[in-house]
Amino acid sequence: MKIDLLPVVPKPSVLLLPLAGMGLFVLLYILAALNYPGGSWVVMDQEGFNFWNNYLCDLLDRNAINGELNPGRFFARGSLGVLCVSLILLWYFLPGLFSKKRVNVVVMWLAGLLALVITMSLTSGTHDITVRIAGMFGVIAFISCFIELYKAKYYSLVYFGIACLIIFLVNYYIYETGTFIRSLPVIQKLTFICFILWFSFLDISFYKYLKQKNEKIRMSH
Repeated sequence: MKIDLLPVVPKPSVLLLPLAGMGLFVLLYILAALNYPGGSWVVMDQEGFNFWNNYLCDLLDRNAINGELNPGRFFARGSLGVLCVSLILLWYFLPGLFSKKRVNVVVMWLAGLLALVITMSLTSGTHDITVRIAGMFGVIAFISCFIELYKAKYYSLVYFGIACLIIFLVNYYIYETGTFIRSLPVIQKLTFICFILWFSFLDISFYKYLKQKNEKIRMSH
């Protein structure tokens, strides 16, 4: 069944924008960390941002944990906005990667867009609620996406994606229960790195698919 709700297939060059956005996200978050005054929930008076003790979301707050005004928040909030917009662009066009537009593709599409839009409200002071709601839609989107990727024979993306999802669920379990809470800042960063890599590989695979498709169309004419 064809779903008219889904977007048209983009030009391959459009997919270079999400890739650039993910690179910019990393750069801006590094700048945010370099400009973070200090403090963590482990060592309140520590100097600057600590990889082992600080959460990434610490960089978003107006004041650092040590009480000082946090100038790094501008870079952090900008990076979160750039990342979400980049992934929204990628996810918006993602149905074009799949030849058959099943109902599952629509579920994947809508759930993913909702998760990303909700994530943009992380700076609004509703961190816990945002994480739970966005996480729920995100899990639905990823599982639906894995099903379509498997059918399209993108096996490496499926296996790597499942590994990312497992790490995310471990991250969420620790966050909710407090078990091994001291390891959460590192696991959170590992989760982000894995997902950034997965989205990058997904974007590159989509780009190559569209390039090959356009090449076949030109050759047929």
